[in-house]
Amino acid sequence: MFEFSGHGMDVKGGLSRRCLLRAGVMGLTGLSLVDLARAGAGQSPRADELSVILVWLDGGPPQHETYDPKPETPAEIRGPYGAMNTCVPGINISEALPCHAAVMDKMSIIRSVRHTLDVNFGDHFTAEHVTLTGYNGGVRDGRTAPVNPSFGSVVAKLKGARRRGVPPYVGLPEMHTANIFPGYHSATYLGATYDPFVANGDPNSPTYRPPNLSLPDEVSLERLENRRALRAEFELLRRTGDSHRATDRVDPLWQNAFSLLTRPGVRTAFEVGREDAKVRDRYGRHEWGQSALIARRLVEAGVRFVTLTLSKGPIQWDVHTSLEPRLAPMLPPFDRAVATLIADLDERGLLDSTMVIVMGEFGRAPKLSTGGGDPIPGRDHWIKLMSVLVAGGGVPRGQVIGSSSSMGEEPKDRPVAPQDLMVTVYHKLGIDPATTFHDSLGRPISIGSDGIVIPELC
Repeated sequence: MFEFSGHGMDVKGGLSRRCLLRAGVMGLTGLSLVDLARAGAGQSPRADELSVILVWLDGGPPQHETYDPKPETPAEIRGPYGAMNTCVPGINISEALPCHAAVMDKMSIIRSVRHTLDVNFGDHFTAEHVTLTGYNGGVRDGRTAPVNPSFGSVVAKLKGARRRGVPPYVGLPEMHTANIFPGYHSATYLGATYDPFVANGDPNSPTYRPPNLSLPDEVSLERLENRRALRAEFELLRRTGDSHRATDRVDPLWQNAFSLLTRPGVRTAFEVGREDAKVRDRYGRHEWGQSALIARRLVEAGVRFVTLTLSKGPIQWDVHTSLEPRLAPMLPPFDRAVATLIADLDERGLLDSTMVIVMGEFGRAPKLSTGGGDPIPGRDHWIKLMSVLVAGGGVPRGQVIGSSSSMGEEPKDRPVAPQDLMVTVYHKLGIDPATTFHDSLGRPISIGSDGIVIPELC
């Protein structure tokens, strides 16, 4: 089996000798080396039209209870849920996800994702940093601040928004990583201009108003325009009379803020009440459902990258104990929100131009545990295996990529690393993963880490 993941790319972005030596049975995948090279160097024909919605499951969702059930194993492995057939013959998922099962023909599941950068870590901070940036960032031992930019911020910088007057990168409804806000979703050394526009809040609430998109009652649009004109005059005087431009970097932030306040595009996208009541009902009248609906509206408005955090509170999916009582209220709204988002995008002709990714930072242990004194078992952290759902953006539909061992411990075949998925997103957007930026110490850092394109998603 040819391994496309791990350390198959050299520092210049090409295929390493180690990677090429494993190509002896490439015919089994239907890809030649020419095909693979083309996949790594080319781009999607709709690269400029493509948007990305990352559904972030902070805390690490269990693969057994979601996309990789093990119904034939003992109860301590199988867990509280069985498996169910999907609309694609031969593909089963957890019986807790009936809405997903109905749209399996619109998506792909990767069942063989595992961390490769450091096999010794198992904490949320390192795993989240790796998954969202491609680098471990040295965030262990209390160093929780983000070090490298998220791939959402990289996309925001290199591609920008699809339409003028909207932010390239938006996060909702409670954007965070392991109790850090916005955490490893940020831009770090790329600059605050490429941080996500964070729109936290519950859009299912009748009083929902996304922050920073409304003027104070005493400030009219005319008054705001007058302020902008006055500021412009001061800026001209400063620049002609003072060569020091240390504050120039704030100008894009100010211009972006003005556009958000004065142009209707993104503000209208957040006005979920404009949607037909039946559409809102379909997504579910809860925070996650209405947030997923807004994610679709943001993509329609021209936002390039949306992070939809389906985790109420920090690391909600961190089910060390009480797995069934904790998952019982979470899985139905998660199931409905994600499946409806994918189906709705498809029905509106938007799925081919919108790549939806559903993942957390790692998976959960294959054996239930009662550690911590709780008599109701749960699953501990597990970096050796997790499942990821991908739909849209031209991704082939109705397929499973890779498989896991009999108990869901590790990849059985076709291992994939989180940074491979990140590089595949770059490829879809026409971004060269060999692109480098200089970090805060002036060192050149490649945006692609050691990831390579996943051919099955192209």
